[in-house]
Amino acid sequence: MQDTATAREATAARLLKISAGSSYDPEIDIDWQAPQPEGVYYAPAPRLSLYGTPAWDALTPAQRIELSKHEVASIASIGIWFEVLLMRMLLRHITGKDPRSGHVQYALTEIGDECRHSIMFARMIDAFGAPAYQPAAVHRALGRYLGATAGGIQTFAAALVAEEILDALQREAMADESLQPLVRMVSRIHVVEEARHIKFARDELARQVAGSYRLRRGYCRIVVARAAYTVTHALINPQAYAAVGLDPARASKVAWANPRFRATLQWAGSRVTGYFQELGLIEGPAKPVWRAAALI
Repeated sequence: MQDTATAREATAARLLKISAGSSYDPEIDIDWQAPQPEGVYYAPAPRLSLYGTPAWDALTPAQRIELSKHEVASIASIGIWFEVLLMRMLLRHITGKDPRSGHVQYALTEIGDECRHSIMFARMIDAFGAPAYQPAAVHRALGRYLGATAGGIQTFAAALVAEEILDALQREAMADESLQPLVRMVSRIHVVEEARHIKFARDELARQVAGSYRLRRGYCRIVVARAAYTVTHALINPQAYAAVGLDPARASKVAWANPRFRATLQWAGSRVTGYFQELGLIEGPAKPVWRAAALI
């Protein structure tokens, strides 16, 4: 027990030091008044959900760029929703713990980061002139359940699913000079700060799994798999397709049948699914749910 506590505090100490020296203020570090160049994509075209389908071929170049804007806005909107949920889960995790500990203080630091990220995503969506897309009612219900009940494994595993998928997409975006500068800057800030959140969640998840009993792990596998399904199925709100004149329900079906889009999801989630397989979190009845999420 002492070894676990010592390792936990060592992780927190490193991350607190990094946070002190490498944090951004989006209000200062992003030029929100800069124009968005015309004819420039907001995400790499091959990563868009309809890319490679007849529905994509039927779109004009301007519609394709507009779709890229709305898909990024949808992903950012879901990012805000999930970051608010993560903050609730982290607050549950530290409630009753010693606030003098580095572990609690880093969790509070991460909550502060997530507040800034949520504002940054919201301002980016507003700068796009796009709506703030909301997850479907069934996904919101799962979020309420997680926010009210999540324990250690669910908290940190669910956090990793959302964080690592978004991290993969943003790492690619921030390095792509053909994309909108605003998207690249927001992606860069989020990637830098999210790297320490991922480290915190990975280390703590491994400790939580090691300290859990078999029945608890079985329950957590199902809950985490369902959370993964929610993350991938909520990423692109069907109403994003309506913005370019497509029928939302029909376009969503086309996207989910699109092998390129499913390959993108599997690529984006490959680091987290590989880690979960090492920890034994993708087994038994949970496996078909992961397949339905297009992550394995």
